[in-house]
Amino acid sequence: MFYYYGRKKQIAKHYPAPNYDVIVEPFAGAAAYSFHSDHWKKQVILIEKDQRVAAIWEWLINEATPQTIRNLPDLKPGEKSSEFLHIIHAATKQAFKYKTIKVTPVLARNWEISKRVMSENLAKVTHWEIICADYSLAPNIEATWFIDPPYKNEPGMGYHYSSALMDYQKLAEWAKARKGEVIFCEGLYGDYLPFKPLLNLKGIAGKTSKEMIFYRSEHEQPQIEMFT
Repeated sequence: MFYYYGRKKQIAKHYPAPNYDVIVEPFAGAAAYSFHSDHWKKQVILIEKDQRVAAIWEWLINEATPQTIRNLPDLKPGEKSSEFLHIIHAATKQAFKYKTIKVTPVLARNWEISKRVMSENLAKVTHWEIICADYSLAPNIEATWFIDPPYKNEPGMGYHYSSALMDYQKLAEWAKARKGEVIFCEGLYGDYLPFKPLLNLKGIAGKTSKEMIFYRSEHEQPQIEMFT
């Protein structure tokens, strides 16, 4: 629904489709997986520890209207903003460190796009639920669990709660105990679950990064291919 560092908007189509009527995202962020395709039609429960991110979802789900979103002021390059919803659109890993940010052409363009996306798609998320809490407090219900934490051994500057604060062995045991199916995202250095390659993701300056996946389900195992 909105720009967020590390979101899975561009690669959501490569993950298995949900087999359950409920989707739980315990590291919600911008919830790109639940928003993808017709996944949004299901019962969606977002768990988000960062109060500022959770507040955005609370506003979208329970307060905002398409008109109020369209009426939000545009951003002009050169001006400054201290609104967190603006700051996370700056396409920088440092976003969570800023209290005030100077509007760049990239930020202004991202904000313009997000305003349109949010206003046009608001009805898709009004039946969702947001819980501001640590992932470990998510209710263990039978569902499709889309787990996308800060990746191990990566700086994690794009999040308020970085990988340095994560107990990955504890996270692995928690994930394996979930009911239903588990779709678990990681990078190259994930070694706490039997991750398999999913995607070589092309970045800037010709650099590539590996997206890895751990999948477990009571349903038939889907065919997971590595894409390049």
